[in-house]
Amino acid sequence: MKRSFYIYSDGEIKRKDNTLQFKMSEEGKRDLPVEQISDLYFMSEVTLNSKLINFTAANGIMMHFFNYYSYYTGSFVPKESHPAGNILVEQVLHYHVPEKRMVIARKIIEAAAYNIYRNLRYYNERGKDVQSVMTQIEALQSSIVFAKTPQELMGVEGSIRKAYYSAWNTIIDQEISFSQRIKRSPDNMINTLISFVNSLIYTQTLREAYHTQLNPTISYVHEPGDRRFSLCLDISEIFKPLIGDRLIFSLLNKNQITEKDFTSGLNFLHLKKEASQKIMQELDEKLKTTIKHKDLGRSVSYEYLIRLEYYKLIKHLVGEKEYDGFKIWW
Repeated sequence: MKRSFYIYSDGEIKRKDNTLQFKMSEEGKRDLPVEQISDLYFMSEVTLNSKLINFTAANGIMMHFFNYYSYYTGSFVPKESHPAGNILVEQVLHYHVPEKRMVIARKIIEAAAYNIYRNLRYYNERGKDVQSVMTQIEALQSSIVFAKTPQELMGVEGSIRKAYYSAWNTIIDQEISFSQRIKRSPDNMINTLISFVNSLIYTQTLREAYHTQLNPTISYVHEPGDRRFSLCLDISEIFKPLIGDRLIFSLLNKNQITEKDFTSGLNFLHLKKEASQKIMQELDEKLKTTIKHKDLGRSVSYEYLIRLEYYKLIKHLVGEKEYDGFKIWW
């Protein structure tokens, strides 16, 4: 089974015969079996060349790059592995016709809002009093159906997240002040964590999209852009509460991540190497966790739930079955 490989040491990675070899600056060499790699995460300064890029592309291996601050800078994605002209036509049509676009966009935001609400309910039932925030979100959820444009939907979603984030100080056991979401640049350890983990969720949705016939640049909630795979941003909204947010809550409430894992002199913007590795490890374990799927009748991993979301979208586009966004049922 293929898996992600994370590179934290400086060095050089190159093709060696029919595999990859990583030459670390201080730790020697390590061979990476290409048949076991789904994607590579570069978390340090690594030298590579076009021969390596061509080889990884031929093997369907993505590469994701992060800077010194663990801030996601971009991905290299091989050419489409499963091109389908009919799917592309339907994707564009459902984007171009406002009524068709809104059907999909509304389902995505409904699912994202529902999963946020389920997170709050989970912690409220365990002694964290967030009932007032749940009431706010219930009211906001009822307004989703009245949104006329994707921009209005994103406005509702933004209000839901603002209310949701106001409950984080109650959910998180550590004495950390977190008042609002700030993306660029994050101003405290919570915002830094959210940015880092959300970027990991995004790369996961990108990887799963690559294994389907969908074009990840055509989206329905977010506007398609020149520099991003906006469909992955759409699908990330659904899975951030289940995978990303719950991971953050667990790491903080178990004191696996504390203020000591950040560089305070940089206003907690820099996540230390050991902490980043710990988060990656915990995320990998989370993605491999399986649940009994209520419709399929078999166990599937969290990772595969993301791919299933794309499959459901394809069925909607071709008129086989109406799309309904993933909602936590357990």
